[in-house]
Amino acid sequence: MGSSVGISKANNRQELEEALDSAASYDRRVIVEAGVTAREVECSILGNDEPKASVLGETRFSTDFYDYETKYTDGGAELLIPSPVPDEVRNRIQEMAIQAFKAIDGSGISRVDFFYVEETDEVLINEINTMPGFTATSMYPKMWEASGVAFPDLVDKLIQLGLERTGQK
Repeated sequence: MGSSVGISKANNRQELEEALDSAASYDRRVIVEAGVTAREVECSILGNDEPKASVLGETRFSTDFYDYETKYTDGGAELLIPSPVPDEVRNRIQEMAIQAFKAIDGSGISRVDFFYVEETDEVLINEINTMPGFTATSMYPKMWEASGVAFPDLVDKLIQLGLERTGQK
């Protein structure tokens, strides 16, 4: 589910069994992924057929992984906008975010989350959020604000994109 509900990290067989039971209580489909030690970097996408990528954001936290409690506990995470990644990595992530958006035939809004493994210079797509959080304090509008698009202008642009996608004027 969203907000890392039903997500667990397992370090041994018993923890894996408990994690699978927990995940199965939320959905009949369960995904198991290999863990990585990486930075969590995000990119907001805005557009329809010619989407644009925002500056990057990065989430840093001191817990074992970015779970629900860490996300929604005041002071649980530090949000860095823009993310202090090398320019080449930034460009690669922005390009991959646009490619992911186009691959799912996205429209209007999305946020693509990545893992950046510094040791190997590897960039992995973690997920694409087709309806990311959209409050004044959410990462999506904050990344666009840092990219020069104020919240009211962003809302207006999204309305225009919705009308464009449905063929209305």
